[in-house]
Amino acid sequence: MKLGIIGLPQSGKTTIFNALTRGNAPTTASAGRIEVHQAVVDVPDPRVDVLSKMFNPRKTIYAKITYADIAGLETGSAKGGISGQLLNLLNQMDALILVVRCFESDLVMHPQGSVNPLRDVEMMTSELLLNDLIAVERKLERLAEERKKGGTDKTVNARQTELFERLHKALSDNKPLRDLEYTHEEEKELSSFGLLTRKRILTVFNLGEGQTAPEVKLDYPSVALMGKLEMEIAQLSPEDAAVFMEEYGIKELSLNRMINLSYELLQEQTFFTVGEDEVRAWTTRRGATAQEAAGEIHTDLSRGFVRAEVVAYEDLAALGSMHEAKAKGKFRLEGKEYIVKDGDIMHVRSSL
Repeated sequence: MKLGIIGLPQSGKTTIFNALTRGNAPTTASAGRIEVHQAVVDVPDPRVDVLSKMFNPRKTIYAKITYADIAGLETGSAKGGISGQLLNLLNQMDALILVVRCFESDLVMHPQGSVNPLRDVEMMTSELLLNDLIAVERKLERLAEERKKGGTDKTVNARQTELFERLHKALSDNKPLRDLEYTHEEEKELSSFGLLTRKRILTVFNLGEGQTAPEVKLDYPSVALMGKLEMEIAQLSPEDAAVFMEEYGIKELSLNRMINLSYELLQEQTFFTVGEDEVRAWTTRRGATAQEAAGEIHTDLSRGFVRAEVVAYEDLAALGSMHEAKAKGKFRLEGKEYIVKDGDIMHVRSSL
């Protein structure tokens, strides 16, 4: 699961990146260079801690999220399409985090002259939408040229033309492509095309210390946090951070909520494998079958899938041991079509 952090210049996106990853990437802008900082973050999950205490394994491994701090979006950059290097980086992301500046500063001038969160959200989403519109128009032009020249599969051309005309109409109506419904074949068709408005979006309102969240209504998830303050806390030791949070009356960092929102955004869930060697959290999509989830552990487990031994986390935690879960009938065997639920603890039986 990989999320790209973008924003207008001086929005504080690297500050948010540092807060999320406990990093110390420089927060000063680079001159004319596209720099990318990436970090893999453990997903906080108290269930992992409970299971680790129960099984006392040699290793305890949390689920992971990769965050990437990508170059800022320049106003008007999409008039000819977003630059190839930046577009390539954005296409590698599963979702995008838009950082919106809400804080005032005498040291940093806002590129638009004043702080206006709603305007900035609209500017960034317009850049992404315009980039997709240009890409779709170019594709339709190529399809038209192919029809004139002949020699191509007319059925394929007609199907693609119908699809991209539908995309063009949506974009022309300022509708992001993530709002459309697609068949399985259309999903496959578009998977390598790199359309940015098909990606899910999380907006982060970057507040100054003591500032309240702006009253901005969006059609997609958002979170407000004091980026600079949370970056400073994230870089402290756990003991010092606890003292700092108590002093400022902070009960919970917003960053944990942001990580949870990342899961919600991509419709992901967590299942576990447990044992003396390792307790581990894995990520799979909601609605995944047991065979698909087995593939997250190892492709051989998916190919040779026979059965999955499954117990719900809530049942195991309440009963205290795998032995008790089996004795109480909470331990069961499931086939390859079983739909995995968040919190399932699985042991996969495989013929390979």
